[in-house]
Amino acid sequence: MIKLYRARFSTNSERVALALAYKGLEAESVWIDYSDRSPVERASGQGLVPVIEYGDEIVADSMEIVRFLEERHPAPPLFPPQPERRAEVLVFVDWFNRVWKRPPNEIEAELSKPVPDRARIDELSGLMRAYLDLFEDMLAGREHLMGHDFGAADVAAFPFLKYAVLDEPGDDELFHRILRDHQRDRHRPRLEAWIRRVDQRPRA
Repeated sequence: MIKLYRARFSTNSERVALALAYKGLEAESVWIDYSDRSPVERASGQGLVPVIEYGDEIVADSMEIVRFLEERHPAPPLFPPQPERRAEVLVFVDWFNRVWKRPPNEIEAELSKPVPDRARIDELSGLMRAYLDLFEDMLAGREHLMGHDFGAADVAAFPFLKYAVLDEPGDDELFHRILRDHQRDRHRPRLEAWIRRVDQRPRA
């Protein structure tokens, strides 16, 4: 049995929940509260979610967990079998984690200051909107980010991009408010259709 340490509204936990359900894998959920991270700390030696226990193995970091699950349960696949296509997906995931996430994280840091730099926030907000235009273009002629099939790129991006369209009742986390407030400048039909399509997928 797989054990998944997760938190409510956690975007990174949702990545793993999508991957588990896609692969038909069951997992026991251990829900933590951010005010008490002791369960995940005892399991993994650190306080971030998600973390999975898979037999005697402990794996942290959402997309590392997705890759781990892919290695042990390759069907149905989340990564293409062709080495060059798999490399493209890995590059996308790395870009998303290292580049795409930077503007909303920096906006959150600015808003936490006594006097936020509004000009800097506007600049970062512009970057977020420009990235949405790239996703809109990526979805021209295909149903998912890297092609017609659902895959790891969709798993990586959806929990963050969904705030351009969807609301989570009861979710008042600052980071998620930033994702909502800075991704709703205009309608992008292909991106919205993709968000609604992926939102229909089950989660573990």
